Amino acid sequence: MEQRRAAVDAYCRHNYGVFDGFLVQRQTSPTVTVYPAKTQRLQHHNLLVCSVNGFYPGNIEVRWLRNGQEEEAGVVSTGLIRNGDWTFQILVMLETVPQSGEVYTCQVQHLSLTDPVSVEWRAQSESAQSKMLSGVGGFVLGLLFLGAGLFIYFRNQKGHSGLQPTGLLS
Repeated sequence: MEQRRAAVDAYCRHNYGVFDGFLVQRQTSPTVTVYPAKTQRLQHHNLLVCSVNGFYPGNIEVRWLRNGQEEEAGVVSTGLIRNGDWTFQILVMLETVPQSGEVYTCQVQHLSLTDPVSVEWRAQSESAQSKMLSGVGGFVLGLLFLGAGLFIYFRNQKGHSGLQPTGLLS
């Protein structure tokens, strides 16, 4: 039993020495996304989510700003979550009542970043959202009509080989 313990100890110490320098110096930058938890009308309670994913080491600072001013009330965090590939993720949520024109910013500071990463979310009025949806819908509809037109055009071209038929009437 003593020999086995010594062998395991030697093996583990060797591996620690091999990986120690790699793990201590390794840094992976986070990916930051901001989205509302629900599609909610303005002036109703909503939860804005700042998802910070894929960073190493685990020391990180995430802040919420509203129109450039730090928000501390209504901020809730999941704490660090291990991804299983030596990286971490964290969700930091802000409970708020968005007003039209407000800009919410999730600001992330990490050892791997020279400057903080800031991702904005802008509160849009219903008319701005409907205009955007109308524009996207019109674009998609235009693409459908273009596709149908090209299909019909090329199908008709396929039937004409360029030769004129000869027959009794000519």
